[in-house]
Amino acid sequence: MDIALNFINNSNDANNSEIVIFQKNVATNFDELAVAWQVIRYCGQGDNHPFTFPMTMQVGASDSYGNYTPQLDAQNGQLFQMSLTTSGDRLVPGGSGTSSKEVQVLNSLPKGAINASIYKSGKLLAVKTSIAPQQKAVFEFKPTIWIGVASQIVQGQVMDSAIISNINTEISLLGIASADIVMTGGGPGANSTPFAFNLENIVMC
Repeated sequence: MDIALNFINNSNDANNSEIVIFQKNVATNFDELAVAWQVIRYCGQGDNHPFTFPMTMQVGASDSYGNYTPQLDAQNGQLFQMSLTTSGDRLVPGGSGTSSKEVQVLNSLPKGAINASIYKSGKLLAVKTSIAPQQKAVFEFKPTIWIGVASQIVQGQVMDSAIISNINTEISLLGIASADIVMTGGGPGANSTPFAFNLENIVMC
């Protein structure tokens, strides 16, 4: 079941701020840089921006020769491996991974590092770079999204840590079928309040 979300700008912002939505890969211990999955631009006061958050995801990989694999449907608990075949490097399902909560990508190539990527709605959600042969990339996502106001963000690109550390609104989508994400706050002058994001009109599954 995809989740139908609708961003509504009820803020006092007059700066044409960009709204960035992303997920964090929680499978890694250190603070990994996140990818700007969705960027909403030029959504004026009172405007809304509907979008879908799919429960499904896809996995893809690229090799050191600049080749990109097709995107394969991925489920938690699955292992994929980048293997050298008679037709070149290919990403193939490799059975079950070592964790039921993760999607894992193993570099089975004899040589050369790979990059592994996760996609939602055809947009890049997370990436692990420079995975050496016999090393694994692991991806795990909670059923939450992070949302915040930023500038100079490019959808599909890795954000720097300064931007990520400024975004502290985490919204749980657990059990939700549809909802509005309403942005309030902002505005010019000393009376402006911080931006806030709240779910309204929630329909549960």
